[in-house]
Amino acid sequence: MTGERQLLSGDEAVALAALHAGVRLGTGYPGTPSTEILETFDQLGGHAQWSPNEKVALEVGLGAAFGGARTLVTMKHVGLNVAADPLFTAAYTDIEGGLIVISADDPGLASSQNEQDNRHYARAAALPMLEPVDSQQAYDFTWLAFEISERWKIPVILRLTTRVCHAKTVVHPRAAVSDTPEPSFARNIPARVMIPAYAKPAHQRLRQKLAEIAAWNDAEGPIRLDTGSADLGIVATGIAAVHAREAAPKASQLTIGLTYPLPLGRIRTFAMGVERLVAIEEGDPILADSLRAAGIPVECKPEMYRFGELNVARVRRILAGDTSPEPVPPKGKPPELCQGCSHRGVFEALRDLGCIVAGDIGCYTLGVLPPFSAMDTCVCMGASIGVGLGLRHVLPEAQARRVVSVIGDSTFVHSGITGIAEMVYNPPATGHVVLILDNGTTAMTGQQEHPGTGRLLDHSPTGKISFEALGRAMGVQNVHVVNAQDKDQSLQDLVESLLTKSETSLVIARQPCVLAAPKIRFYEKAAAERISPSSCAADGAGQ
Repeated sequence: MTGERQLLSGDEAVALAALHAGVRLGTGYPGTPSTEILETFDQLGGHAQWSPNEKVALEVGLGAAFGGARTLVTMKHVGLNVAADPLFTAAYTDIEGGLIVISADDPGLASSQNEQDNRHYARAAALPMLEPVDSQQAYDFTWLAFEISERWKIPVILRLTTRVCHAKTVVHPRAAVSDTPEPSFARNIPARVMIPAYAKPAHQRLRQKLAEIAAWNDAEGPIRLDTGSADLGIVATGIAAVHAREAAPKASQLTIGLTYPLPLGRIRTFAMGVERLVAIEEGDPILADSLRAAGIPVECKPEMYRFGELNVARVRRILAGDTSPEPVPPKGKPPELCQGCSHRGVFEALRDLGCIVAGDIGCYTLGVLPPFSAMDTCVCMGASIGVGLGLRHVLPEAQARRVVSVIGDSTFVHSGITGIAEMVYNPPATGHVVLILDNGTTAMTGQQEHPGTGRLLDHSPTGKISFEALGRAMGVQNVHVVNAQDKDQSLQDLVESLLTKSETSLVIARQPCVLAAPKIRFYEKAAAERISPSSCAADGAGQ
């Protein structure tokens, strides 16, 4: 594979580069558009694993980097919110092995609950950020990120966006490393134990690192200069740079690869050579604001182009100063719960009971749509339980007793367990009812495994969390398991009875995702054969 031209998505290119660069461990939590990075890395033979959530993934990755191993941590943009706690302090530490944190942003909200621009995290956490424009740069910048990380002993954020993650372009791989140093831990308390006495000088070292990285970026950082007409100069980042080159092929264009800290000297020189300078960037006007703050005169895109993805037509409109209404895109088919989903009945029951439903992230968010219209809130992973409890605490009793929290199995492991702790510790006067809709997979992002499935990223067997045992151990007063296909059990009757109790209740509605069920049966059969290969062989011989 090495050296041969390949057609790869950005996600696949990052995975291949990680393999070639000698990454010892890849960790993360699945989330579109980042999911395929670790899946591909695993398929290529790398050591990849799903963590319960992004915070844990980064903490595991940080430990591996402290041990001298090159490590990759992947997540989508909202996942970085979850990982922010260790991220900000990790910036103060000195790491030995290179550590890359992938932030896969989703401009245009293709599959997310917000459209945040994670370039803000680079400045807020004081970490260098690289932004590739295509799969070749995704591959090259993965290598470069490790080089920067190890040279300055600092984590590096590699920011991808949906188009770069999923679009395929040609990649020319380089030769893989023949060997990497064996991981080994060397004690360095002042660089890794962030109590105030050590954190204060560590903050000063961090700022010195950034100053050195900025100087390096000005002198030899990843910048592409396309010389053209002096009438128009474009400074651009990420996929927007590709659109800009097509929209204005005669313009001069400076494409920035390491977008924090910026190479302000080179940008200033470029700006002096053009009559008009325009910043082309998706999302927030971060580049434009930074240049203006540095005293570089630059035009910012109109506010209307802050929303959604850019494309060639929109860039042409920006350059022309066109703020007329944009064409309304054609309506697509609205999403819906799969017709065969075993948990459609849950939302039918909640609708018929007139419940106030605090919902969560995942397939089940679609319960908000007709014919169910049985979801009233959805904020972030795991929020269903906390939001439901808040409603229970303040609503009049008649309304409070109608509140339920609905959460999926993967989301429960991700961020719901602490919600159960809150429910047990601060129970509302009316009690509360939490429903875990357990379909045996992380369905929304492509049927990945999680700690509640009993299978690893490669689907091999491992330890499994029992939600019902966990609920009982944490002190939930009523714990029930319901099979959605069991005709002898009525979920609606059970929920209705629990709503009348001033007690804490956890209901696990368990039925595999109809799309994942055949695979789950295959994995379970393979696991059984690993445990008892001789008996399986004997059974097969007798058939």
